[in-house]
This record gives sequence, structure tokens and C-alpha cells, in this order.
Amino acid sequence: MAVTAAAQYHGVHLDPDMLPPAGGAGQGRATQDLAAWVRAGGLHATPARLTWRRLMKLGDAGPVVLLLGNGGAALMMQADRARNIVWLRDPAIPRDQDGVAVDELRLRQVWSGEALLIRSRASNPQESRLGLGFLVRLVMGERRLMRDVFIASLVLSFLAMLPALVVMVVLDKVMTYRNPATLNAIIGLLALAVLWETLLGFARRRLINTVGTRVDVKLNALVFARVLGLPLDFFERRQTGAIMYQVSQIQKIRDFLTGKLLATMLDLVTVMVMLPVLFYLDATLTWIIVACGGVCGSIILIFLGPVRRVYGRFVVAEMHRYTVMLETVHGIRTVKSLSLERQQREGFDRVAAEAADAKEALGTISNWPHTLATVIEAMMTRGVLLVGALIALLEGRGNLGVLLAFMMLGGRLAHPLANLARLIEDLEEVRGAIAIVSDVVDNRQEAAAPNLGTRPEIRGAIRFDKVDYGYPGSRSLALEAASFFIPAGCAVGLVGRSGSGKSTVTRLLQGFAAGYEGAIEIDGNEIRGVNLGYLRQQFGVVLQDNFLFRGSIRENIVAGRPGLTLADAVHAARLAGAEEFIERLPDGYETVVEEGSPNLSGGQRQRLAIARALIHDPRILILDEATSALDPESEALVNANIARIAQGRTMVVVSHRLSSLTEMDQIIVLDRGRVMDVGPHHALVERCPVYRQLWLQQTRYMESQRAPVLAQGR
Repeated sequence: MAVTAAAQYHGVHLDPDMLPPAGGAGQGRATQDLAAWVRAGGLHATPARLTWRRLMKLGDAGPVVLLLGNGGAALMMQADRARNIVWLRDPAIPRDQDGVAVDELRLRQVWSGEALLIRSRASNPQESRLGLGFLVRLVMGERRLMRDVFIASLVLSFLAMLPALVVMVVLDKVMTYRNPATLNAIIGLLALAVLWETLLGFARRRLINTVGTRVDVKLNALVFARVLGLPLDFFERRQTGAIMYQVSQIQKIRDFLTGKLLATMLDLVTVMVMLPVLFYLDATLTWIIVACGGVCGSIILIFLGPVRRVYGRFVVAEMHRYTVMLETVHGIRTVKSLSLERQQREGFDRVAAEAADAKEALGTISNWPHTLATVIEAMMTRGVLLVGALIALLEGRGNLGVLLAFMMLGGRLAHPLANLARLIEDLEEVRGAIAIVSDVVDNRQEAAAPNLGTRPEIRGAIRFDKVDYGYPGSRSLALEAASFFIPAGCAVGLVGRSGSGKSTVTRLLQGFAAGYEGAIEIDGNEIRGVNLGYLRQQFGVVLQDNFLFRGSIRENIVAGRPGLTLADAVHAARLAGAEEFIERLPDGYETVVEEGSPNLSGGQRQRLAIARALIHDPRILILDEATSALDPESEALVNANIARIAQGRTMVVVSHRLSSLTEMDQIIVLDRGRVMDVGPHHALVERCPVYRQLWLQQTRYMESQRAPVLAQGR
């Protein structure tokens, strides 16, 4: 209760169902579980052991959860350093009541120092957008590892200069003065330097690999979480292949962060260390190297515009190619059954040719800056030797040792400078990849603050009050002034012609569309103020075409409820009428459902979907055309279980087959987004023209078949 109260102070309502069950591992284990629970709710939480002095420093930073020795907890609301007391509040008392002042001696009698520090996370939308700045902050988030990498790189840069300086000393001192003692010392120094360089190089590579792995995990987790947070209509508006291609561009960003960016940052260390030494040895030759590096960068900058335009065309062509491939794979059954192989092959050949042309154009335009930069890079190494020799001949200054040392160090410096120049091109490519990925992940999230909102007790009463809703881009309203009330525990049918708004009602109930006018309430709570995840957990939903995950039947039934057991799965399967066919399968509940569930019939898949919807005993059950794709036998079996399924819960059934709704408590008739009437079947047949027309259309064939039978009877 104390943790819940502290979270509510920051505007977050924690879900009690997400709290791990209490075990016997002791208080330390419990503190970690509580911290994980709070983090899952969207807050920062840190278990800590505090002293009285540190408690005083917290001041009025917000409530601190103090874990007491008796297994309870208290909230420290404020620390008064002047009076050397803290204000504690029992989480069970109302928030508007004052706490109790406690000094150090009294607190130590019940508190050993265990605490949970909770604070809110920053939610600046600009900081969370995917961009180069965000990626750099992501890398620099590994400060400790990056510090160690920087130190290792600094030492390695000094060690890299040692051979050149040794050559200079050998030529100027040892060879000139014939001093073997100096040579022996140099040999020992070089051996020691090689050993240290080997060890530090190994350690640095390990550290870089660790940094890359951590950044990779964070980046992929961020993108996946953003994709999961996108609203349903985003996926309905866009092609799946295009989305998959855009998200796959995260690999380019990852490779850049963990490869080229880190390598370039280390090259900067080399440049910072070697440039002063080179200026000391020969300023003229050093300026030549620096100028060549600047020329490389200028060449690449000149070509950035053309490369950007060609790269954009290449991305569009690749997206089309990827989309055709993915759609063909997903719809392979339709392709085979309609013999569409030739058409699909021709379509793919066309988009593949466009992608190939764009790739060739990109390779051609990108080849020019690389070619020109290679010439300049050669000048940075071999040209400097010629210039140095020419200066020595014309001006008579310089010596062989300094020139060779400069050549060795200049060669070490030329490659990092060229890499720094090429980084401009790499940045442009990764900026394009970021734009592609951000077009998906930076879209409006389904909930701006997914962990906020109330979690009221749900019994199942539903009210629509003058609800208007129109889909984006549509000129007409899908629902217009829709008003009705469904009491808790009532079984209700939704009927109407295609496009009348039946599925829109179920989408709005589940929070899939928030831009509506009017009010939608569940047990008197407007759903806009209810936590979105908690709201959807109260629903059990069965669609016309349900997706089953690859895995066992048991795993599919308990999907999303990892704490449930096989007994829970068996109970849900029995309620859904699926137990009889599951027990006939070779491995029963452990039978593996293949991808696309080809080893199950339509009726079996539907009954498994109903079992999955019932596994957590939802207060509200939605059946959206759940039986329309079933054969008569399977439909009869599912309908026979509906009476049992509906007990104790509100049930909303969307169906075109009115014969399956005749036993419903109420039927809501929709037409062109308006609620035409609400009532039981027999009353609607008498008074509602829309319902009567639908009923006669579906039962006319029964009347035509009954007439000959009656004639024969006469």
C-alpha cells in the first residue's frame, strides 16, 4: 500500500496483478520485487540502505518508502533538518491528513535502513524522438565503460608513438654515437610497450564489444516498445511490408553506433595525441596532412546533396520490393489457389529492376567521392615523404631520424583523418536510416502516458452517450449520436448492415480510437480516464479471424497470463467447448500449433480463441463475427456454449446471422452509424423496420422451403 501511495503521488496507478507473489526469500528479495513492479509502472525505483544523515539530505524530494522491520512500510513525506526529525505517514490514512513527526531514536527502533526511492521519469517528447542527438546520448549513457575505453585509447595512442620516437633516437643517437647500452634499453622498452599494447588492445576491444551490445539492446528495445505503442489504425493504414522494411533499417543505425561512431571517437583520441607531437617535429609537414584531411571532407560535402537524392530513390524502390515479397509470402495460399505465380513474379521482377537501377545509380554517385578521397589520402602518406625530402634538399634542414619518425606517425594519423572525413558521408547515410525508422517509431503513441489513468473495479455496465466518431480521412461519421445502455451481466447483440458501425462500437470500447465526441462509460467511469492496459485486460475478445502464436496449445490459451497453470487452461478450454478435440490430439495441450495454424481446422482455432479470451475470466466478452466463418456443426457447438460462457459477465455479440441472437437479452440495431432501436428479438421484429427487413431477408428461404411441405401435408 505504501508503494502504491508513493506511485500515486507521481500520478501513476500501479497494477496489483503485476506484483510478484510474496515468497520466503527475505526482505532484500522483496525490495527488488517492489522496485521491478514500480519500474514496470513507468517510474524510476531504486532499493537503498539509508543512514539518518542521508535521510535528512532528501528533504522534501517526495515520498520515500521506508520498509519497517515488522514487514510493514511507511511513507517519509518530508525531512526537517533544522529540527532533526522526519514526517512519516501511514499509507492507510487519507492523503489530506498530516503525518507524524519522528526523531532518529524512535525511527531506529522500527527501521533498519531499508528503503525504496521512487521518482518520475522525464517525459520531454523532443528528447525521446529518434535522432542523432538521441543516439549520441544513448552511447554516452555507458559513461563508465566509455571512460575506460577513452583511457585505454589514450594510453594506446602514446604507445603507438613510441616506435616512431624510438626509430628517431636509434638513428640520431645509437647509430651516430655507437652506443649499445642505449640500444639494449630501447629493446627492453619496446618489448614492454608491445606487451602493454597487446593487453590494452584486448581490454579495449572487450569494452567496445560490451558497449556495443548494451547500446544494441537498448536501441532494439526502444524501437520494439515504440512499435507496440502505436495505435491500431496505424497498422491498418500502412502496408506491412513497408513497416517491416522501415523498422529493419535499425540495423544500419545499430552498426553505425557500435562500429563507425565508436571507431571515429577513438580516432579523435589518436588525432588529439599525435597532432601536437607532429607539430613539434615539423609544423610544415603537419599542416599538409591537416589540409589534406580538410580537402577530403570538402569533397564528401560537395557530393552529399546528389548522394542524398539518389539514396532517397533507392530507399523507396527497396521498400516496394520488400513489400511485394512480404505480401506474396503472407498470401501464398491465395497465390497458389488462384494460380497467380506468373503475375506475382512479373510484379516482383519489375520492382526488383527498379531497386537494382537505383542501387547502381547510388553506387556510381558514391564512387566519385571515395575515388577522389583515396588520391588525397595517398598524398597524406607518400606525398609528405617527397615534400619532406624536397625541403631537406632545398633548405638544408631536418635529419633522417626526424623525417622517418614523422613518416611513421603521419601514416598513423592519415587513416584517422580520412575516417573523420568519411564520417560525414556515414552520418548522411545513417541520417537517412533514422528518418526511415523515425517515420514509424516517432508516430503518435497510443497513449501519451501509458502508465497513467485509474484502475476502477469493473463489473460490466456499458453506456454510450451521444457518441460521434469518424475515421480519419472519411467524410461521413461511423457513429452519429449513438446512445445506449448495457447493464452489467447482460448479453447484447449488435446488428446492422455492413458499414453500420457495429465493429466501431467494439473498437471504441477497447480504446482503439480516442478521437470521439460524447461519453463512453464503463460502470460510470469515462474510458478516457481509465488506464489503457488495464481497460483492455477487462475484455475477452474473439474475432472472425483469430491469430494463434507458434507454440503449444496450452501456451496459446494462457497467452499474456504467464502465471496461470495447465488447470486454468483446461477449465477455459472446457468452457469454450475445446476440451473434446484437444484431448484427441497426439500431445494434448502440448500439441504445437504451427505458424499460420494449418494443423487446426477453422472451428478448432475459433474455440481456442474463445478459450484464450475466457482464461482470465473477463468481466466483458466481445464476440465480433466469431462464428461467421465456421461450418454449421462448429457454429452450433460454439452457440451451444454461449449460455454457459455468458454467465456472470457482460457479453457483446456482433453478428450478421440474426438467428444466433434471438436468445440475447437485448439487441441493438444500428444503421448508418445511428442507433435505430434497442430491445429483445420479438419486440424488434414487431416495431423496428430495419431489424424486420434484415430478419425477413435471412428467413425468406425458410418460408419458401416450408410452403411445399405444407402443400404436401394438405
